[in-house]
Amino acid sequence: MGGDVNVTMKVTAALAVLLVAAAAAAQPANDANPISTVVIPMAGNILGANGVRWKTDLEIYNDQPDEIVIAIELVNPTSFVSYTLAAGDRLRFTDVVGEVFGNESAISPIIVRTLGRRPVSIRASGYGVRGTETFPPHPIAVNYRPTYFPTRLLDGLAFSDVHRTNIGLANLGMRAADFTLALQRVRGRNVAVTHVTIPPQTLEHFSIQSAFPLITKGDHFAVVVETAATETYVYGSVVENATNIARFVDSIPGP
Repeated sequence: MGGDVNVTMKVTAALAVLLVAAAAAAQPANDANPISTVVIPMAGNILGANGVRWKTDLEIYNDQPDEIVIAIELVNPTSFVSYTLAAGDRLRFTDVVGEVFGNESAISPIIVRTLGRRPVSIRASGYGVRGTETFPPHPIAVNYRPTYFPTRLLDGLAFSDVHRTNIGLANLGMRAADFTLALQRVRGRNVAVTHVTIPPQTLEHFSIQSAFPLITKGDHFAVVVETAATETYVYGSVVENATNIARFVDSIPGP
């Protein structure tokens, strides 16, 4: 069966518990029960600036030859569901946080676990709505493997009358994570430095000016992010004020 189809939406409780509990207990997958894990660092249904509500579109496609079972987990507040997908089946949620988890005021990483050696194919995008308006979507990074580096870079940020920037720090670990953020206009020269502690299993999504309140307006900022916590994800988003069109900024290994 191919394309958009009605998949079996039965909750396989035992498997869902296995998928979620294995990661929560930091138990490695074994040969008998291999588990593939994919992380989307940010998904939301939340009201933002200019009266725009930001939502996340999530599409999951079983491109494998056999039936699979997946668990989709909202990290905070913790919630999960599971689905069975036949080969070629596709799941599509235009508002994954609201539709799947019934939450209309949350922003959180999402983890998709597959019982098997290969993960499913996933696409995620964010978009804003205001009244009858729907603003163009922007792709969100989908991480099929760990992305940790001690130093990561967010480039192409802006804070002006034209653009605004948000920064996201996600900690999927079981302990608090300490971050050092350095704002730069010229690569290698810090304009300001701040320190942030993120509780376990938490995403903090904040404006760049709240982290660096003394900065002046400008474009082409970069933020260097350092942390020793390995189960962390870093991203930015730049939004055009007049159109509410956003651009997701994925982090890259830093200098």
